[in-house]
Amino acid sequence: MRLYPVLLAFLLPCAGAHAAAPGPAEIVAHAPDSAWRTLSPDRLLLMTTADGRRIVIELASDFAPVHVANVVRLAQTHAWDGGAIIRVQDNYVVQWRVRDEKAPLPGGVVKNPPAEYDRPVAGIGFRPLGYPDSYAPQAGFAAGWPVGGDGTRVWPAQCYATVAVARDMPPDTGNGQELYAVNGEAPRQLDRNLAVVGRVLVGMDQLGALPRGTGAMGFYTDARQDVAIRRVVLAADLPPAERPKIQAMRTESPSFDAYLAARAARTDPFFVHPAHGVALCNAPVPSREVR
Repeated sequence: MRLYPVLLAFLLPCAGAHAAAPGPAEIVAHAPDSAWRTLSPDRLLLMTTADGRRIVIELASDFAPVHVANVVRLAQTHAWDGGAIIRVQDNYVVQWRVRDEKAPLPGGVVKNPPAEYDRPVAGIGFRPLGYPDSYAPQAGFAAGWPVGGDGTRVWPAQCYATVAVARDMPPDTGNGQELYAVNGEAPRQLDRNLAVVGRVLVGMDQLGALPRGTGAMGFYTDARQDVAIRRVVLAADLPPAERPKIQAMRTESPSFDAYLAARAARTDPFFVHPAHGVALCNAPVPSREVR
């Protein structure tokens, strides 16, 4: 019994050495300023609804420049103002449209954009995920976005919060007057089939909480159910004091490496068996709003 304090003195440091590694949330919370990049206001779209919802979207100009330019032009000509969220399909998408889809397109909007569904990997870089993907020969991150790839081309993955352009049957590619955000399990079968124009960084919880539509594919059957859009505006067109300030983690940073490793093999005390693997859409690139 007299040896117990001595044994305890040896055991305590040993126990500390085997303490659980930090989890993803802790890694993100303690990431240094160098791990973050500030998003340019000309790549941020702010949507507010009549009932006070605030949605901030980062635009995917590196992947669908013509479609993104259409969306920006529609915002700058106030085509979205008075539009509405018209569809909320459970575990699939939230969809919204401009005020009047039958009105002449504003000047500068391309009626039939090219099929901007993938792009060359050259000039954008590629950081491998490090784990197999069910939907592409490769998976990883390019320009800070989750992407699939084949070694030559890359394409944005349709993950939770992805914003893309609704369209009719091919060869139609959609002109940007109707957009949707993924609100459930990543529908990766849509990869390379629709133009991805952005991702929701603020307010996805508000979109996901909207009442589900009872019509086919989640459309609202009564126009009174529509959620009116008050305004959609490019952040660069707002006074500096009103612009949202958003940062995204650099996917080439050591902090992101640690975050990705923690997502793949959780060692938090809650977890009994680490998975030692992670799906692309289960490792969303961290972002934060700076007040």
